[in-house]
Amino acid sequence: MRITSAEEAVNVIKSSDRVFVHGAAATPTQLILAMTARASALCNVEVVHLHTEGPAPYAAAQYADNFQTNCLFVGANVRESVNEGNADYIPVFLSEVPGLFRKGIMPLDVALVQVSPPDRHGFCSLGVSVDVARAAVQVARHVIAQINPNMPRTHGDGLIHIGNIDSAVVVDDPLPEVVPGEPGPVETAIGHYVAELVEDGATLQMGIGAIPNAVLAALHNHRDLGIHTEMFSDGAIDLIERGIVNNEKKRIHPGKVVSSFAMGTRRMYDYIDDNPAVVLLDVAYVNDTAVIRRNPKVTAINSAIEVDLTGQVGADSMGTRQYSGVGGQMDFVRGAALSEGGKPIIALPSVTNKGISRIVPHLQLGTGVVTTRAHVHYVVTEYGIAYLYGKNLRQRARALIDIAHPDHRDQLEKKAWERFKRWPEYA
Repeated sequence: MRITSAEEAVNVIKSSDRVFVHGAAATPTQLILAMTARASALCNVEVVHLHTEGPAPYAAAQYADNFQTNCLFVGANVRESVNEGNADYIPVFLSEVPGLFRKGIMPLDVALVQVSPPDRHGFCSLGVSVDVARAAVQVARHVIAQINPNMPRTHGDGLIHIGNIDSAVVVDDPLPEVVPGEPGPVETAIGHYVAELVEDGATLQMGIGAIPNAVLAALHNHRDLGIHTEMFSDGAIDLIERGIVNNEKKRIHPGKVVSSFAMGTRRMYDYIDDNPAVVLLDVAYVNDTAVIRRNPKVTAINSAIEVDLTGQVGADSMGTRQYSGVGGQMDFVRGAALSEGGKPIIALPSVTNKGISRIVPHLQLGTGVVTTRAHVHYVVTEYGIAYLYGKNLRQRARALIDIAHPDHRDQLEKKAWERFKRWPEYA
């Protein structure tokens, strides 16, 4: 491993290379800025990544001839670039992204990553983001690492020896932090309904935000819960410290929290640092439905932008406007459905901040279906729980209208009547 400056390290990037950028809280900002500063010397460099934090200047219109951005998940920093045609989005299950690299479908020339300092054996850690980064550093022809003492050293699949790092830049940058919003009355109500579905001994998957936090806050009377999730955040720490989450009933990695990446506050980063009770693993494994289903009572809690009256879930776009990505929702929806006693749950507020119903007669034109109506089991809003599995289209519409916001139920009834002609007595 050669210690150098960011400016010198990125000189290895050549025109027409494909460059992987480490994501989430592990985003190597100094390397990104140095790469973009070389734009005038580069042409048609393809940049691939999941959600990243911080600036993404390479996706700006002024660099359209220099960088071609291919997002595997769309974060806020590239959203406008994607929707204005200056960047592209690849719809793909999160579990399958490592395969794109390993199978040579998307061979990588350079990987820009951020790691912890090496231990006495020469091993650094990919820290808070193992997910697809492990595959990237395994296959990239050239690995450039940003070594940061603020990066937690995590247990699991994220170790990389300095002998496998071609050049490194030493920084001392704080990791980006995300503080989930406090649950309001709507999120709290959703949290209580979801908590009713969570059984003792269940294995949980959930993300970050007000609804996951509301669910976790409602689980304080549960016992023997476990966590196997693609993303770990602050909300679960209190439950772990109180013994409510002990992972004892899990069949896969009993006694341990399993995740593929972590995103949250410094408290969480310090919690997972050198903590053998939390393992961060390759997302091709974590999100594999064959692995997920082996745990008992997998309860997967995911969200949506809108759900139509037949149960189709739009979660990555609003019409043709790209918002996020497919991610791991379907991985866990299917894994939970196949788990013994498992429950896949879609939880969302009944209306947007502008009062527009999120239970809709049909998805907006152009909206991608992330989770099909054949896969959906439970949909939860602040007005209750709709169980759709095994129900016909009319029954589904009836159940979903019952948990829609009261201000929109009459209009939804009208649209449902126009579509289905009648309500069955048993709906």
